Amino acid sequence: MDANKQVVADFFQAVSERRVADWGRYMAADVIDHNKVIFGEEDTPGAAFEGFRRQLDAFGEGGLYPQQLIAEGDTVVARLIVRGTHTGFHPRMPEPTGRSCEVEQIWIMTMREGRIAEIRAVSDRLGMFLQLGWDWPEAG
Repeated sequence: MDANKQVVADFFQAVSERRVADWGRYMAADVIDHNKVIFGEEDTPGAAFEGFRRQLDAFGEGGLYPQQLIAEGDTVVARLIVRGTHTGFHPRMPEPTGRSCEVEQIWIMTMREGRIAEIRAVSDRLGMFLQLGWDWPEAG
């Protein structure tokens, strides 16, 4: 497997296994994550580490399961199945519902020096909100 694809696959496994201490092996310290689950999340260098921690706090079960990885140059595209059960608090989400969801996502990651430096993602947010019983957020 291409080295960049392996880094991405290993990162998804570390997130799914909740090995927070390992994330720095896969993400650059100043990684920029443009993926927003709910309006208003930070888009500053390094904020992704806290964003992923908060996601894990909110979803007690589940993970990120790559179905396909495509690499070209310093870019890796991943098609994922993301599963979770909303059991915990997140400052930008409704109160925990105890409901589970499974959605497909496409992530585009830019690699720098063997680590993920930038993340952009497209997710089936409508499917996630419907499965979890959330109201659609107001832009603000």
